Amino acid sequence: MDPTTDNAGNTGEAGSARASLEALRAEIAKAVVGQDPAVTGLVVALLCRGHVLLEGVPGVAKTLLVRSLAAALELDTKRVQFTPDLMPSDVTGSLVYDTRSSEFSFQPGPVFTNLLLADEINRTPPKTQSSLLEAMEERQVTVDGTPRPLPEPFLVAATQNPVEYEGTYPLPEAQLDRFLLKLTIPLPSRQDEIDVLTRHASGFNPRDLHAAGVRPVAGPAELEAARVAVAKTHVDREITAYVVDICRATRESPSLTLGVSPRGATALLATSRAWAWLTGRDYVTPDDVKALALPTLRHRVQLRPEAEMEGVTADSVINAILAHVPVPR
Repeated sequence: MDPTTDNAGNTGEAGSARASLEALRAEIAKAVVGQDPAVTGLVVALLCRGHVLLEGVPGVAKTLLVRSLAAALELDTKRVQFTPDLMPSDVTGSLVYDTRSSEFSFQPGPVFTNLLLADEINRTPPKTQSSLLEAMEERQVTVDGTPRPLPEPFLVAATQNPVEYEGTYPLPEAQLDRFLLKLTIPLPSRQDEIDVLTRHASGFNPRDLHAAGVRPVAGPAELEAARVAVAKTHVDREITAYVVDICRATRESPSLTLGVSPRGATALLATSRAWAWLTGRDYVTPDDVKALALPTLRHRVQLRPEAEMEGVTADSVINAILAHVPVPR
């Protein structure tokens, strides 16, 4: 084997990029305790040029997780606290009249960054939520008829509280479908919570990541090399058919009023490829598809009211489908 090639058949540059992205876990763990699955999900989203919805009760380090990721990847990041009175122009930017030049100039909004943290996105009305749609889908913002491209890479990490909480506006289906992944951030285990409190007792300041020891371990160059390698990851025709069968099964489920769209099937294929590459392979297996099915599909389906009343969840429906759809050999 060529010494510049790793076990997955990728060049040394791609292997180095993988090692850098794997180091993210250890770096982010300096600030965030016990959230490895969420870290992996965010890395998968970056590799797929997708966006992430983080859901969890207040106080489980959703914001700290995103800030730590930006610090470890040396990416520019901005934060928007979504409130009921937030206007679309507060996110995208607006034209400002300059009295000296007697002309209007564009003042960029916080969306012009690499990693936008949209904090508590479901606390703002749909009009402002939808202001992110063009940015997420087209990676540009149009103000006064002029399109303005966003930086590359660009990722929206939106946090939301469970919709049962007061003062929340459920995201419309069209916007939910624009998120590549929905990651649930659980409450920490007893030991993890003890570790969190021990860190704070020792002087840990979540607002000072530099003092916590979080350092850049990768950057845009490694991210681009990784994306190129992911695009070369082989997908067998049987795996493609398996992804389609899973998504079609959601449209036929008696527990759902809305199944996964073709965009969702494309997303599952993309996240499976990224996960396969991250685990050191240059081909996708059915296990890769199963591993990413829940975070990729759970927000793209809608439960029937009667099923919801019986305690059925989107995750349980998808797990049942995974158990019944034939797995390619």
